[in-house]
Amino acid sequence: MGAKELARALKVPQDDYRSFRRLLATLETDGLILRQNKGRYAIPEQFDLVAGRLQTTRAGDGFVIPDEAGAEDVFVPGRQLATAVDGDHVLVRIERRPPGRNPAGRVVRVIERAWTRVAGVYHSKRGYGFVVPQEPALAGDLLIPADRAGSAVDGDIVVAGIDSWGEKEPSPVGHIEQVLGRPDDPGVDVLAILIGHQLPFEFADALEAEATKVARRGIRPEDLVDREDLRDRLVVTIDPEDARDHDDAVSVRALEDGNYEVGVHIADVSWYVKPGSGIDREAWERATSVYLVDRVVPMLPESLSGGLCSLVPDEDRLTVSALFVMTEAGEVVDVRFARTVIRSAARLSYEEAQRHIESTGSDSLGESLRLLAKMCRSMRGQRRDRGAIDFSIPETKVELDAEGKAAAIRPRPRLEAHRLIEDLMILTNETVARHGVKHDLPFLYRIHEPPSEDRLEALRRVAGVFGAPLPKDGIRPTDISRLIQQMSGRPQEYLVSTVALRSMKQARYSPRNVGHFGLGSEAYLHFTSPIRRYADLVVHRALVRELNKKSGQAKGSDAEFLERTALHVSERERRAETAERDSVELKKIEYMRRHLGDEFSGTISGVTGFGLFILLDEVLVEGLIRISSLVDDYYHYDETTWSLTGRRSKRTFQLGARVIVQLARVDSDSRQIDLELVSGPLDRADGLD
Repeated sequence: MGAKELARALKVPQDDYRSFRRLLATLETDGLILRQNKGRYAIPEQFDLVAGRLQTTRAGDGFVIPDEAGAEDVFVPGRQLATAVDGDHVLVRIERRPPGRNPAGRVVRVIERAWTRVAGVYHSKRGYGFVVPQEPALAGDLLIPADRAGSAVDGDIVVAGIDSWGEKEPSPVGHIEQVLGRPDDPGVDVLAILIGHQLPFEFADALEAEATKVARRGIRPEDLVDREDLRDRLVVTIDPEDARDHDDAVSVRALEDGNYEVGVHIADVSWYVKPGSGIDREAWERATSVYLVDRVVPMLPESLSGGLCSLVPDEDRLTVSALFVMTEAGEVVDVRFARTVIRSAARLSYEEAQRHIESTGSDSLGESLRLLAKMCRSMRGQRRDRGAIDFSIPETKVELDAEGKAAAIRPRPRLEAHRLIEDLMILTNETVARHGVKHDLPFLYRIHEPPSEDRLEALRRVAGVFGAPLPKDGIRPTDISRLIQQMSGRPQEYLVSTVALRSMKQARYSPRNVGHFGLGSEAYLHFTSPIRRYADLVVHRALVRELNKKSGQAKGSDAEFLERTALHVSERERRAETAERDSVELKKIEYMRRHLGDEFSGTISGVTGFGLFILLDEVLVEGLIRISSLVDDYYHYDETTWSLTGRRSKRTFQLGARVIVQLARVDSDSRQIDLELVSGPLDRADGLD
């Protein structure tokens, strides 16, 4: 129906017709209705259209995550993405429904662009220029007409606005908004990532002043009314050595009945950040702190995040605590929540905590940490038995010199102290989630839906290559957990864990609890980091309202706010994670550029018709051996076994095989690394000699 027909059918008064047209436009923007030819409106589902958020894969394909909760993801091949890029809100037409797999389709319209500008390197040509974007990955480089290049010169790192997405031109077209500097200028490369991802990196002066006023108020006697005083407990924080904020602390003490009270104490940010305040509105907009390779962009101003809300030693701090009664074997007997005040006795790095755990001294701190570690090992085993997946993916840390250049890439060890904190935080998050489900509290849950059959197929194939078959139907968390345990200690452990992780759907926030597949948990949420995640702050407010026996907001406004916030914080989290990952990859590329000609050992992490992807040991950087560089033979690609085999020599390169390579080329613009084979394969694909 046309707009006038709809207005007549809905009996819209003539005076309200212009408002009605604006409403139709809003519904169209939101993807809830579709305007066809001749201005006629329809419901998208009538045309097998699905509205959702696009997520692209490394291979260049995409999945559309539907706006409608519980609907299946729609697979979109790369050639059917049109001009859509990662993060766009799109309409996709379902064209195929393969049995047992995700529906497949193509993008027919971009409802809302996730990006309005890009950051990248500007290159000048005769009569025009172009920007090679760092993010997002456009359909091509961004063309810059000569009269829209501003003061940019060849090689500058720039921010460019997007004028056209290439619907009618061969490539997207834009203009230079800002020249950030030269590639070698300290910090410019990471700043470009922040701006390119449209992430805020400064607070307005008025907001800083508002936060400073709250922080200067400090803790007053009236703040302690109705709070449980836990300042006599031995409470400590355990965080990375360079942590800027400390929002969780732990304690343990013996009880008279032979059990123990284990306390997890979380900064009571909700006491200071009130709904509707300027600080709250900015925190909602940011949704999360961003941890880049050379800086932290906090969700809250420093006076709160690193000051009054941070659980620093020897200072009284307001907290919300989960107090568990536990056996020495890690069994939870009882739990209660309380508004509390604590005084941290020590701020430990993970390395310092590990030394206490490994020590044999009789000091109370060491004894407490050793007891907690014992309990947590037992809890970890219980989680593993129920199917929680422990992805064995080692991390690296890029160390920077005084000028912000990558000086070294080192493995980041996963210590027992890391696991201890992780175990206690998971326990607390699950317990709060179960409490919310039981009492129907207005929480934001952290949900992780089961992976789609399309995404599991790659994992099933990889597992088959390594002699660890997965069920043909109905893969459960326990199956994936068992696979990762089978690969433990083998050269392909990292590869299998990575493929398993990529097969998963992305966890997100939702007002409706549907469980967490990866943790094998019936209910999960985020509660333990309200300084750096807005979702945690939402949960804190609802829990504190319940503890205070207050109803808080009306249910209707709660539901609307939670729906809107869940979508917003999920999208902001994805954007922050991508920026964090990009900043690390950028520095890894910078580091590798100084090692041209060096040899590395590595594992074949991908096999395609155009070459072999190699994951380099220690630095965990991936590069490509192009098939054109394998000049000893003609190689045939077998996609069923993920292998390249020489026609004459029968030499076979298979997924998971070990090789020695030489670093041949590093392209900073595209972040591509070219390798040349020195020797290999060194062992069989199953990792056995």
